Amino acid sequence: MPRVCVIPGDGIGQEVIPAAVRVLQAAVPGLETIQAEAGWGCFLERGTAVPPETLAAIRECGAALFGAVSSPAKKVAGYRSAILTLRQELDLYANLRPVRSLPRVSPRGGIDLLVVRENTEGLYVGRERLEDGGETAIAERVITRRASRRLAERALALMHGAGRRRLTIVHKANVLPLTDGLFRDTVREAVVRATRAGQAVEVEELLVDVAALKLASEPERFDVIITTNLFGDILSDEASSWCGGLGLAPSINLGEGVALAEPVHGSAPDIAGQGIANPIAAILSAALLARHAWSMEDSARRIEQAVERALEDGLPHGTEAITRSVTGNLCVGEN
Repeated sequence: MPRVCVIPGDGIGQEVIPAAVRVLQAAVPGLETIQAEAGWGCFLERGTAVPPETLAAIRECGAALFGAVSSPAKKVAGYRSAILTLRQELDLYANLRPVRSLPRVSPRGGIDLLVVRENTEGLYVGRERLEDGGETAIAERVITRRASRRLAERALALMHGAGRRRLTIVHKANVLPLTDGLFRDTVREAVVRATRAGQAVEVEELLVDVAALKLASEPERFDVIITTNLFGDILSDEASSWCGGLGLAPSINLGEGVALAEPVHGSAPDIAGQGIANPIAAILSAALLARHAWSMEDSARRIEQAVERALEDGLPHGTEAITRSVTGNLCVGEN
């Protein structure tokens, strides 16, 4: 039976992740859960944002559901973001952020796109330093052929399995010809190999600023977007406006034999502990776990359809009430 490592994290993660687990257990009977900790609160208590036993538990389960991270606004000695640590330590190189029109909350219908974001390098490698006595701050951007190739191959495999055909490569190679040029060319090479193997792929390229404009004005034109770490972070947050905002945006991080799902939203400390956080992003992230970690497409679709029915009915107020609504609609779908 499937096993999942449950990591609530900080803030509202402590509320929305248990809600998502309840829905996931209803859709995947016999699911085994293992509790673990990570985040800013964990760092304050234990001096590490991600304890070794948490990494071991995720590797053992092969799947994890993570809540949210609170981070300090300035550098704190010894602290590194829990989610960045998890992505790099577990080599979770592909971040998937689907955006679909949802009933009542989406400003426009007919949108069904997927952002595939490189997840382990770029500016997020954390190579920063001060020079000139603190007058100059430098951040290094790292792009490798290996990371770009495996991301492209994963994206193409996902497209083939889901019947998607149009791939948009987003970059800024006109200004960053070495780093973004390497990323763009490596993705192109992967597409050529896939095409020669018989996969039908339509390819286009967009500079990241143009892609941002078109995501805001004509999101229906996109099918799958593949891009680098920072660009993918920004563009997927922008795209989430079409599914109702960050509070409803799911994501999953994929590596080889391990997956970690997480809602895109933050820890929202201003509303934490009040029982009013919307758990839908966490619930939809749990659906991605069923689909991509355990190949349980039926369970994933049942969760997503239960969310859609709950939205159509009009969501009640509060974490518990929303969870009950989704779970109730999940049961309705079985009849």
